[in-house]
Amino acid sequence: MKVTVLVGSKSDLEIAGKVKARLDEFRVPSEVHVASAHRNPDKVDRLVGDPDTDVFIAMAGLSAALPGVVAARTLKPVVGVPLHRGLGLDSLLSVVQMPPGIPVASVGLDAAENAALLATEVLALKYPELYAVLERYRAKWREEPPVAPGSPP
Repeated sequence: MKVTVLVGSKSDLEIAGKVKARLDEFRVPSEVHVASAHRNPDKVDRLVGDPDTDVFIAMAGLSAALPGVVAARTLKPVVGVPLHRGLGLDSLLSVVQMPPGIPVASVGLDAAENAALLATEVLALKYPELYAVLERYRAKWREEPPVAPGSPP
């Protein structure tokens, strides 16, 4: 069981860290790699070919090509995280508007924790022990819902 997280730039590592923290909390093994679809395509290909990875999370800003490039090279699930650069609309549209036959599951702008949750839900289909982890998380969430960024406490 493993989730591989790819980011297009070192500047994206802070958001990737949130994915890693949530996956660590759930005891889901994961790795984070900087691998640009444009600057490091060979590295992207090498990472996508990892037979131990069950789910990929790919995040990038601007053109946000990385999630689509990963999805084009694997039949495994890919969760795309559009990153908020400028207005963020270009990233969001790039991730959600994939061509037919190359699906990418998308979460909201900078929604790293939702990406980790979605990846864990996908893994739970193969690894049922993760259902209990998710159930505990949801039960805790119902008691104390997380505050959305920018919301009053």
